[in-house]
Amino acid sequence: MIIDTLFDCTKDSTGPDPDGSSPTLCRYHQHLWSKPLPSGKRFDLLVSRDTRYYLSHRSELGNFYLTSDCIIHTYRDWKRTRDTMEALSQQERDELWSVGWVIGSCVIFPGKRINGKHTINETRGCHNQILDRFDLTLECIRLHYTGQENPLDDTLQTYGDFFKLFETFQGYVDHFLLQDLVTSDYSEVKFYLPFDGFQSSPLPRYVT
Repeated sequence: MIIDTLFDCTKDSTGPDPDGSSPTLCRYHQHLWSKPLPSGKRFDLLVSRDTRYYLSHRSELGNFYLTSDCIIHTYRDWKRTRDTMEALSQQERDELWSVGWVIGSCVIFPGKRINGKHTINETRGCHNQILDRFDLTLECIRLHYTGQENPLDDTLQTYGDFFKLFETFQGYVDHFLLQDLVTSDYSEVKFYLPFDGFQSSPLPRYVT
């Protein structure tokens, strides 16, 4: 399969959210992430018959139901960032929206609730210390692999079987081709904004 890294998945989306309604995005996820894990066992994905969960994997490794998640936040409809976004031109806002829906701007997470708890997508979107920032989410995942507390700790532990598939933070980063977001030795995340240990608001406050 040829992956068009510039294809805007809003173009073939049958609904308002390409994460769940773009056939191209679904095929790209299936093709890219169906591959061997660090253990050598394959993590093959099938298009799920249950449209709530998008993709699935069933094997001796376990049963996993996965959904797509955009990792670029445009803040287009957020009241708290209205002044910041209005500092951008309409063309800049449109370009930001479009780049947010190419395959390189999306990842998959477990999408089935466990014991009624929020999924990773849901928790990272509403947690006041994360607010959909993927760099902060990735830092939580890094801390999870090292056994350290983090704002998403409870949720990541709930889906611990998923993260065990990749064995280490490096294994997770390499599987999902996230190397550009970490340092060369995988010891640190490259943050979008200055990082102070989840103390400051994660929202952008001005345009540079």
